[in-house]
Amino acid sequence: MRACVIIPARYASTRFPGKPLVPLLGKPMVLWVAELSARAVGREHVHVATEDERIASVVREAGFNALMTDPKALTGTDRLADAARQIDYDIYVNVQGDEPIIEPDDITACIRKKAENPGQIVNGFCWIGEGEDPASRNIPKVIAAENGRMIYMSRLPLPGWKDEKQAPARYMKQVCIYGFTREDLARFAGFGRKSQLEACEDIEILRFLEWGQEIVMYECHPGSLAVDVPEDVARVEAALRARDAA
Repeated sequence: MRACVIIPARYASTRFPGKPLVPLLGKPMVLWVAELSARAVGREHVHVATEDERIASVVREAGFNALMTDPKALTGTDRLADAARQIDYDIYVNVQGDEPIIEPDDITACIRKKAENPGQIVNGFCWIGEGEDPASRNIPKVIAAENGRMIYMSRLPLPGWKDEKQAPARYMKQVCIYGFTREDLARFAGFGRKSQLEACEDIEILRFLEWGQEIVMYECHPGSLAVDVPEDVARVEAALRARDAA
């Protein structure tokens, strides 16, 4: 099956304007993500979906494909749906442009999982590590059934507990790698608005959950770090240095 990676990269981020172009160790963040994605699917199958010519120019100068999309796209997944109409693949992997420490193996695992489960949405997770706060609203937490089916995702710590002795020993967090077909994306965008839970949590995958679409989670390598706000940059740069030194 033909698979590609699409990286949604919006310049007009509310919390961090220009985030895709923020330099990490001197390189724009979107290029870190594109280069890691290329190791999974090949450079020619990596596309950056953006609304801004500044991002498109940086991407093209680095030898990657840029797809211009609607500036009014509601979410990154809506932007992905717009981009998917422009290119023809069997599987579209959404890799968030603010995840510069992803493992290429986790992208190929997503493609494999989607090929095995074409009727389900596929999303990655890893376990929250030391030094990360499960109560942070910047980290979407996941609860899933024992068969891997996602039950819910929230910015609050999940699962909850009544008796402290039953408190979870560790928490699952979302890794922003998703597997879709073009039909999945068309249905998502065709909904035309954010669903109620999606709007409350600001977690777009909940739109699928609310209309009854099954979502299957798969485990990714630990250590995923996203750049959500400017304060995250130093921590991510330190992680990149540590990885390069290993």
